[in-house]
Amino acid sequence: MYISSKVARAVKLALVFGTASAALITSNSLLAEEAQAEKEVERIAVTGSRIRRPGAVSTSPILSMDAEEMSYMQEPEVEKILRVLPGTTPGDGANANNGSAGAATVNLRGLEPERSLVLMNGRRLVPFNYDGQVDTATIPTALVDRVDLVTGGASAVYGSDAIAGAVNFIMKNNFEGVALEYNFAETEEGDGTRDTISLTLGSNLEDGRGNVAVSMSWMNRDAILLGDRDLGLLGIDTASGAGYEQFRNGEPPVDPVAGCGGPNTVDFVQGSGSTTSIPTRFAIVGAGAAASGQFRDDGTIGDECSRFNFNPFNFYQTPQERYSATAIAHYDINDDVRAYTTFNFSNVTVDTQVAPSGTFGASFDLPLANPLIGDQARQWMIDAANTALGNDLLADGGSWNDVNGNGVVDEADYLTVQLRRRTAELGARTELYDTDQFQVLAGFEGTLYEDWGFDISYQYGESNRVTTRGGYTNLTNVQNALDTTDGVTCANGDSNCVPINLFGGFGTITPEMAAYAQAIALQTQKYEQRVAQLVIDGPVEFIEVPGVGEPLSISIGFEHRQEKGTLTPDECLKLAPASCQGGAGGNLLPISGGYKADEIFIEGILPIFDGAEYADILDFEFGYRAADYDSVGNVSTWKLGFSWRPVEDLLIRVMQQSATRAPNVGEIASPVVTGLDNALQDPCSVANAANIDDTLRQLCISTGMTDAQVGQVQDVISGQINSIDGSDPANLPSEEEADTFTAGFVWSSEFLDSFTLTVDYYDIDIDDVIGEFTAQEVLDACYINGLASECAKIRRIGGDLTVAGSGVELFTTNLKNQRAEGIEVGVNFNVKLGDMGDLALSANINKYLTHEKQASDVQPVIDCKGYFGTSCDPVSDLRWVQRTTWSYEDFTVSLLWRHMSSVEVEPFQYAAATAEGGPGYFDAFKKIDSADYIDLFASYHYGDHIKFTFGVDNLFEEDPPVVGGEAGSTQYNSGNTFPSNYDVLGRLYKVGVKFEF
Repeated sequence: MYISSKVARAVKLALVFGTASAALITSNSLLAEEAQAEKEVERIAVTGSRIRRPGAVSTSPILSMDAEEMSYMQEPEVEKILRVLPGTTPGDGANANNGSAGAATVNLRGLEPERSLVLMNGRRLVPFNYDGQVDTATIPTALVDRVDLVTGGASAVYGSDAIAGAVNFIMKNNFEGVALEYNFAETEEGDGTRDTISLTLGSNLEDGRGNVAVSMSWMNRDAILLGDRDLGLLGIDTASGAGYEQFRNGEPPVDPVAGCGGPNTVDFVQGSGSTTSIPTRFAIVGAGAAASGQFRDDGTIGDECSRFNFNPFNFYQTPQERYSATAIAHYDINDDVRAYTTFNFSNVTVDTQVAPSGTFGASFDLPLANPLIGDQARQWMIDAANTALGNDLLADGGSWNDVNGNGVVDEADYLTVQLRRRTAELGARTELYDTDQFQVLAGFEGTLYEDWGFDISYQYGESNRVTTRGGYTNLTNVQNALDTTDGVTCANGDSNCVPINLFGGFGTITPEMAAYAQAIALQTQKYEQRVAQLVIDGPVEFIEVPGVGEPLSISIGFEHRQEKGTLTPDECLKLAPASCQGGAGGNLLPISGGYKADEIFIEGILPIFDGAEYADILDFEFGYRAADYDSVGNVSTWKLGFSWRPVEDLLIRVMQQSATRAPNVGEIASPVVTGLDNALQDPCSVANAANIDDTLRQLCISTGMTDAQVGQVQDVISGQINSIDGSDPANLPSEEEADTFTAGFVWSSEFLDSFTLTVDYYDIDIDDVIGEFTAQEVLDACYINGLASECAKIRRIGGDLTVAGSGVELFTTNLKNQRAEGIEVGVNFNVKLGDMGDLALSANINKYLTHEKQASDVQPVIDCKGYFGTSCDPVSDLRWVQRTTWSYEDFTVSLLWRHMSSVEVEPFQYAAATAEGGPGYFDAFKKIDSADYIDLFASYHYGDHIKFTFGVDNLFEEDPPVVGGEAGSTQYNSGNTFPSNYDVLGRLYKVGVKFEF
């Protein structure tokens, strides 16, 4: 259909303004689109709206990245591409290990992945887990035409979850030919190899009546251990800086004293590493610090002498293997109806690994007559227990069983003890995630009547995951194996039970003992998603502003959605309060739940002016969606906005939206289980003994401690304490709601070739945020603020928070508020160099004005803008990317400059730590300086069918910051830095070749 010059101009401007926030979009592709628009046009649909009409533009800010820009990064992992953008922060991915779910997620505006809706061609992608998160590793990058990131709530258009915005992958729907591509990447150290192969085939059908495209790919990513880099060789203590000087001086970790060694052990005085070590550390539960010590290799007990250096076993880069296949097809049945379908399948395996397991904070009933205990050690235990008995720290029926009833502790009795022993003989702890995922979409679209169109579709997606967990200690079996009085048989009478020797150094656990003491566990997850949708759209001819010449355009639709998720752990993982897998962080129970939603929605765009003075175009936009959930009931969302072009080259846009997120399956159906959470310090522990006054002492006693235990129990271990997690069936969370506001302008000018400038303000304000209090928030609210409601959430055993069964209640609930506010700027232009080719420059800048959260009225506001800590993964308040590309004939050279401003430790967290008497942060770790990375890309087209590429990431080898191992959440603070935020692998080389026919 050929069109008038007026409509052609509108379409050209729509292509400019609709993607104008795309500071990284390449000008050549934009000019090609404009040229095509002058010839022929279809109704345009933009991300963030279902309305299709000539000249459609986005009223919400959109950052768009096309396939050419993505190719410059030579990156087969979509998550890593999106992570570079200033408006995102790292989610789960290749550089997350301890705490990773073995997936790659998108985190818009740092508001967490569950608030970023991920779409393919405007359709939901099936989540990989019951938390509703999408694994972007399943995206077929070879078929991606572009990716659009919409800022602000998009719930009125797409429904639940689009709180922070939406990420929409637009696929190539008319691919024709053959494309075979191979890419290889490797670090300068010669490790971390990544191989990627993709084959894409496409063909038109019956003289263009349809198209079928199939893409298949394989990717393999090798592991990089923390021990493969100097920074990761030793765990550095965030509070004291222990181990930092050794790192700076290039010195190896300090060995422990003679007779107190083992694999990866370090000197206790060095102060870094885990207190679950080799040889075994010993403590009588609730008996105070004086009743604790450490074994030696010869079986004797003395003072603490070593710690375990867990760092080298962990991954800076997790290994992954991925197979995927995608088919996209459409066929025009006649001039009015098109059939379309999409099918994609992927198999992704990811392996995570942490240091060998151990008995950690588990408590055991130990017979003092166990013959594997040395004579000196047995007498030491008896003497320590009797001293505790005399100090009212021990009582019969508590941590002591006076078997012979003589009123003193002797060899005939049992003690409840903690034996902190690394079971290095069992190897490292591993979690292997193996996920099969598929999704099929089928539908029809076309003309309903005159200019009215329809789109009816059904999609089904399914994810099936098996997680294999190995290398863990079986705590139940360890208890059985400790209960022996002859060293040959166990008191439970099980002939398979092999008594275990934990009373010495490395090697006391024989292969036979290890075979009985270890546990391999399996868990499966399944997620199903069904979506049926009907949308009709077109002009309402009788609603038109006089003189405009274009009526109201609307889109009306209905959507039925079903979501169901299950988790099935094996019997080993179900055991409470801690599973049979020591070091797994608690137990798991089955999850089975889901919800259904029926939704109706309407959108409209009404032109107010067209061609008037100072109003070349003024469109009013609105939308409303009503949803009925069988979980939270009726919810509604809406949007109101306008786009105003006072002159041809300037677009001003404003949008106010209401967005919602209904609780996902995991948030409404998780049973109560135990786990681990990050914390800085237990104010009632021995680490804070000098600062405990009468008020704090009474608060400690109110949470289950005896007066004698206050100031005597051990402190937080490796930055973690036990937690009690899950959905509170008596108080399930309701939906969270957000008000989002965006306002900005787009200016295009001919004074530079293809010049566009965008400036957008955004404000995302979320109430009733679905989440959990952090453990430190609860501890501070109780022991600093004296809130009885928060003290009631603290459960102690023997006065401790690290013994199995103890912990802090962190049930999923509705928290008060979370907010992200900022300004985003994009600029893009070309410079003609005559015979020297073309120069294209682009930039995208994000400046946060606010990034904060508050759990409740009685909790302080936590400001994350420009800070890092256990409550805030690093949030640089200023980030930008700037690309400069030179093209000359068949050569292209491009440089990408990535900048992140400096961040400092959270003021609230630091103040709370020091208020509790803790050391807070080592001076050198209180601030992370700004970081700048330069990435190089070059390509050469050889003839018409072959393209060679070469790239170097982190060209000048910017070093990662050093902050120790307890500066942030376990998932993102690893290897003494933040490996998902900062480059930790050093210089990375990339080469590739692509054949196209």
